[in-house]
Amino acid sequence: MIKAVFFDLDGTLLNTIPDIHACINASLEKFGYPTIDEAHTQAYVGDGAKLLVERALPAHCPDLEAVFADFHARFAADSSERTHLYPDELTVLCALKARGFRLAVITNKPQDAADAVLKKFFPAGTFDFVGGDTGMFPCKPDPSLARYAALRLHLSPAECAFVGDGEPDARVAQNAGMYGISVLWGYRTRGQLEGAGATVFADSFLALQKILEKLC
Repeated sequence: MIKAVFFDLDGTLLNTIPDIHACINASLEKFGYPTIDEAHTQAYVGDGAKLLVERALPAHCPDLEAVFADFHARFAADSSERTHLYPDELTVLCALKARGFRLAVITNKPQDAADAVLKKFFPAGTFDFVGGDTGMFPCKPDPSLARYAALRLHLSPAECAFVGDGEPDARVAQNAGMYGISVLWGYRTRGQLEGAGATVFADSFLALQKILEKLC
């Protein structure tokens, strides 16, 4: 029986690519490097902010740490004015909570940036646990943070579903021993997700609700 739902953030709970794109290009421009287009930004996200910056820069860039620090500070302070929710999302999250599901966020986004954007778009108390990149745990697909969240909620990994739009999400579900659900409204194709081992898919929040309600 599934008692908790762990969500990825970027591409799953929020479409944040336009703001990430604006911030990474501002940092690249500041240090004199070529900017990237939105398609490349979308391709580079999912494995943590440090790898996003590294992928956006030329190979063996000596300014990696400085550009990363600038991007981290810039993104944490960003107003998220270009970010938006997905259709039916808040209705479904409220329905899941009413059914007794515990809700959590497990993201490779820096913790301060995750806290800020979640506070802006979701009512207080929506999520029972928010875990971002603090340096305490390796980034997804390492299962450590997901397992720690289950421990904090007094649940076993088998009682948790992991919902995400990326390859790291599909793999962290497998690595953590959780029920994996890959969503198709995010930043990866079904083929890419299948290549990461995904077998259960939802193409909308309403479809996701139906899957989860059969598991509780």
